Amino acid sequence: MALEKYASTNPDKVHTDVLSEARQACHKARDAFYKCLEKESNKKPTEIASVGLLYPVECKKSRAQFVSQCRPTWVKHFDRQYCSKKRVQRLLDDNESRRGPVVRRCLEEDGANV
Repeated sequence: MALEKYASTNPDKVHTDVLSEARQACHKARDAFYKCLEKESNKKPTEIASVGLLYPVECKKSRAQFVSQCRPTWVKHFDRQYCSKKRVQRLLDDNESRRGPVVRRCLEEDGANV
């Protein structure tokens, strides 16, 4: 209903932020920010992004570029996706004693000794 109302009031409006060139610019800025996060991972994170993502001050410029190039919903989505991937990777990389109960249960069901 709300979409129909919006479409009827703005039938000719083109959302330039979803066009191919804008998406490519957004993805380029996103990749630069996350590359900075990986490069500066040994530094103490002092800045807070959406969904609780922490990053070092050295990545502040690339974060600002990322936020300015992408829709806020996309930034939030990419941050959640990044955090989720890092959480899974940390679970897979850590030793047996730090694994959560879900992973242990899966290993036990597979017949592995935990």
